[in-house]
Amino acid sequence: MSTPLETLWYTHSPVPTGLGIAVESGRLAQAFRPFGTRIQSLRESSEREVREAHFDHHLPYSVRHGGNIPALWARASGARTRVVGLSWSDEVQLIVSAPDSGVRSIRDLRHRRFGLPKWANVQIDFTRAQSLRGLENALRLEGLEVRDVELVDYPYGGTFSDDPVRHVFGAQVALKGNRVVQRNNELIGLLRGDIDAIFLKGAHGLQLAHEFGLHVVMDVGSHPEPLVRSNIGTPRTLTVDQQLLDEHFDAAVLVLDTVLRAEQWAWAHPEETRRFLARELNTSEFWVASAYGEDAHLRLQTNLAERSINALRDLTAFLQRWEFIGDNFSVDDWIDPRPLEALLGKIDVAI
Repeated sequence: MSTPLETLWYTHSPVPTGLGIAVESGRLAQAFRPFGTRIQSLRESSEREVREAHFDHHLPYSVRHGGNIPALWARASGARTRVVGLSWSDEVQLIVSAPDSGVRSIRDLRHRRFGLPKWANVQIDFTRAQSLRGLENALRLEGLEVRDVELVDYPYGGTFSDDPVRHVFGAQVALKGNRVVQRNNELIGLLRGDIDAIFLKGAHGLQLAHEFGLHVVMDVGSHPEPLVRSNIGTPRTLTVDQQLLDEHFDAAVLVLDTVLRAEQWAWAHPEETRRFLARELNTSEFWVASAYGEDAHLRLQTNLAERSINALRDLTAFLQRWEFIGDNFSVDDWIDPRPLEALLGKIDVAI
C-alpha cells in the first residue's frame, strides 16, 4: 500500500457472508499483516458509539458486510459509503400462525392481526422493516395489501448496540452480564392468542417455528421470483466508507480480494463452511442447512450482479414508501465498481 493504513474497522452481521469467513478464519488479518494494519471489530468494541457504527457506518476506514436495510438507511441519512459488492444467500422468510388460529393461507390474513416489532430507541428499526417487507410481498401475491391486515406493535426498549459481542466457545453472542438475552415479543403474543400471525426468518426463525409447532402459512424466501424473495439479506451489502476509498483504495481492493478468496474456499469445503456458519449463527448445522440450503456454501458469492442491484432498487423504493428513509437516494450512484474491476483477471470472479 502506498500510504500505510493504521487501523481497518470491520463488522459483519451474524449471517452467511464472505467477510465473516474471511475474518473468523484469520484471512483478513493475514492479508493486512504485511502492511502493519490493525484489524478491529466494531461489534466487539467496549464503546457503544463504536458498536453503533455497525448500523450508521459513521466510523472512517471501515468495511461492513451484512443486512442491506441499515446500510441503505445510513447512506440515505448522509453517511459517505459506497457499495463494492453484493451477495445473495436465500434464506427462509416465514409467515407463521398458531395452529389453532384458523390462518392457513395468506388470504386468511385479511382483517386478521399481524404482530410487528417496534424498537423505540434505535436509529433504524430493521426488524420492523424486514417484517413489513415479508408481509407485503406475501400479501401482494394474493392481491392484498398491508392495509387489509390489522398491524399490532410489540415494543422493545434499549438499542441493538447495548452490549458488545463476545466469542464464547466459538460462537459470537451478545451477553448482558453472563446471560444471553433474547426475547421475541411478537412470538409471545402469538402463543398467547393475542395476534394471528408473525414474521420469522433465518435459522433461528425456522427453529422457533419447529419448536413451538407453528403453522407455516408461507415461506416467502422460497418463491421463484427474486423480487419477492428480496429482503434484508437478499442481497447483503458489502460497503466501505468513502474515506477508505479515497485515501487507501488499494486497501479496499484487498478487502474485496480477501472476501472473494474466502468464498472460493467455501465452495470447495461444504462441511467446514456449514460448521463455520453454525458458529456464526449460534445454532446447529442442521438448522443452517434447513434455513439456507444444503448448498449454502455455494451461495456465498459477492459480485455486482444485476439481479442484486435491481433488488436493491426495489428495496430502496419500499423503505421510502414506508418512510424508513427519505426520497433523495440513488442506488446506482451508491455503487462503486472500481475495486471489483481492479480484481478482474486476477481471480475467477462471478459477475
